[in-house]
Amino acid sequence: ELPSQFMENFCWEWDVLKHMTAHVDTGQPLPLELFNKMLAAKNFQSGMQTTRQVEYGLFDMLVHRNPSEYGHSVMNVATELALEFNLLGLAPWKRMPHTFYLIFSGAYSAGYYSYLFAECMSSDLYKAICSADSDRSSKDAKGVVLQKFKAFILEKGGVIGTKAGFHSVMGRPPNINALLDRLGLNDA
Repeated sequence: ELPSQFMENFCWEWDVLKHMTAHVDTGQPLPLELFNKMLAAKNFQSGMQTTRQVEYGLFDMLVHRNPSEYGHSVMNVATELALEFNLLGLAPWKRMPHTFYLIFSGAYSAGYYSYLFAECMSSDLYKAICSADSDRSSKDAKGVVLQKFKAFILEKGGVIGTKAGFHSVMGRPPNINALLDRLGLNDA
């Protein structure tokens, strides 16, 4: 998840996006005014979306850890978490576990949290590599981080864990502030 989420950040950079878009008839790039509207709308309800990701990650871990705590019912787990996290309440017809195939197919069993964790790491890396500083020492430092990103994340793939790869690149654990900035939640 980390490399793909890192690359997604570029789709919100005007200098990148204007070269990737074209009107079907005119061939003109996406208008800057429309891009700015999209950017303003991007983080609409991001706090609720992030809370939902936390709820889903906890649900995944709980049903794989000890479902007997909840009477062997995944709906009991989902209901308890929804009552704790869902600000809009729980609709009686909602059956989230029945559609959450990722965690039951084996692909992400007890690992759904990795989406949000990868988003945190990708935001931190993106900020370190792509922030707008223009002085030479800053560019050199970013070049080092970019080379380490290539060596320890992209080239290693799944050979080392993502958390270890991140630490090899940044020399520290992930910092959530870059994610909060990207979601528009740091000033909320």
